[in-house]
Amino acid sequence: MIRRLRIKFVLTAVISVFVVLVVMLTSINLINYMSTVVSDSDRTLQMMVSNGGRLPDQKFPDDPPGPRHGRINSAELSVESHCFSVTYDTSDNIVSIDNSRAPYVSSETAEKCAGEAVSSGKIRGFVGRYRYLVVGTPDGGRMVLFCDCTSKLFSFRIFRNASIIISLICLVIVSAIIYFVSGKAVRPVAESYEKQKRFITDAGHEIKTPLAIINADSDVLISELGEDNEWLTDIKKQTGRLTDLTNELVYLSKMEEGSSTLKFEKISLSELAADQADSFSVLASSVNKELVSDIDKDVFINGDRKAVYELFSILLDNAIKYSPEGKTITLRCSGNDKASVIEVTNDTSDDMRSEDLANLFDRFYRTDASRNSETGGYGIGLSIAKAIVEAHRGKITAVKDKPNSIKFIVSFKA
Repeated sequence: MIRRLRIKFVLTAVISVFVVLVVMLTSINLINYMSTVVSDSDRTLQMMVSNGGRLPDQKFPDDPPGPRHGRINSAELSVESHCFSVTYDTSDNIVSIDNSRAPYVSSETAEKCAGEAVSSGKIRGFVGRYRYLVVGTPDGGRMVLFCDCTSKLFSFRIFRNASIIISLICLVIVSAIIYFVSGKAVRPVAESYEKQKRFITDAGHEIKTPLAIINADSDVLISELGEDNEWLTDIKKQTGRLTDLTNELVYLSKMEEGSSTLKFEKISLSELAADQADSFSVLASSVNKELVSDIDKDVFINGDRKAVYELFSILLDNAIKYSPEGKTITLRCSGNDKASVIEVTNDTSDDMRSEDLANLFDRFYRTDASRNSETGGYGIGLSIAKAIVEAHRGKITAVKDKPNSIKFIVSFKA
């Protein structure tokens, strides 16, 4: 249990850190892309619009000397930017192609890029590595302006890849730190849990002695006063209930200690299921109910025979207790290369709520409608069943098979 708690703690913390990193990386790279690639390219294209579709060769007269502040320096553009344009007339025929600032771009390439830009129906966007802007011309035609973003995209990708690598390294480091810190974080819970188990075991053994004495004294008094004494009969009955409860608590505590208390060997799940089905069929018939079994042959698991036998006993006893008279309880046992599965299905007096299904395996949990003390249980049988299954590294769940019906499913990995 503590190991699972530690794993959940580590996974929750690592996933939280991972989500934060993903959001942070996405935001930073998106802002970087919009500012260094899109915005800068759009400013370049807008400058071309202001200069009749070409980049200016000289700085504009109103450009202040010194470093630029939020504006692209036209002299730098003439060196760093590679731009070209394609002009169309009113009939969408190409009038001219200006690729003097991008000599590596052929007229065919420029024409193809312009065709893709025009056919997209958008005013601005990307065609490959080129950012484009579609503007109207004085004669009613249109001009498609292109800016080569190769250097900007290259810088963006370097930053993106570096940020991802650094974030992954940081995630690994943080995960390692969380793993080592988790031991200290769950230590108080582990100590409290161990003390609780030790208390249950020690208290159980201590209680057994006075219970045995009370039971023996009751037998002596009954032999002297007769079995018709209702007070002694009630003492005898309640002593037996308390003894059973104590034994079950001690057994539950041992099961929760895990595989260290079990003797694992190859056992026949089919054989155990058939044996318990025969035994509980008689019990079901005695209370006007029917137990139907469907058991595959040669279903084997690696487990503790006594614990798995107890698991069948708990599930079948639970199904018979809480199903109405005249109803049928179904036991299904099957297996394949991936898992061995036990299914116990029974009707219920009332429709089970989803919160009831989620809490059925909690200690001393009872539903208001069908699991009350009148059945004679203590509310820890399913807790023991869950502990047995988990000690075998299996999984047990309770599902609503249909209205007013519940199915317990136990699966053991092959």
